[in-house]
Amino acid sequence: MNIKETIRSIPGWPIEGVTFRDITTLMQDPAAYRMTCDMFHNRYKDKGIQKVVGIDARGFVFGAVLAYHLGVGFVPVRKKGKLPWHTIEESYALEYGEAEMEIHDDAIKVGEKVVIIDDLIATGGTIEAAIKLVTRLGGEIVECGFIVELPELKGRSKTGDTPIYAMCEFEGD
Repeated sequence: MNIKETIRSIPGWPIEGVTFRDITTLMQDPAAYRMTCDMFHNRYKDKGIQKVVGIDARGFVFGAVLAYHLGVGFVPVRKKGKLPWHTIEESYALEYGEAEMEIHDDAIKVGEKVVIIDDLIATGGTIEAAIKLVTRLGGEIVECGFIVELPELKGRSKTGDTPIYAMCEFEGD
């Protein structure tokens, strides 16, 4: 099975000129969903990971499963105003402005080995903010893992020296 083939492409959404990569079709396919979760687990099972950070919202779907299988804690990074405790925040750029993400200020201990999980890396704004948040708390980021990368949008350029893993790529079409 090819993970990429289970992802639906929707031209012209959310705006004309953009092709949206919809992973809901992957998640609805039990074999594809299991394979994706297993690929993340197999990649990180021997890396000494102590926390899995999932980015709002699809990073929760895969990050929580990974944390469960690794037997470690799961930490959500959410859009501003969604976490109920003391947080730190980081701004990131959108095509049309700025937004902010937050993490609980006690979610990661200094020196903990962390993997950050999200469904897709495009322009890199959200992963850049998540990297900054984890780093500010003293976490050691082992890698950032994605299902999809859109390389033409150059998101990797915003991750500095942090290693990036993507299961598949889509070029512009």
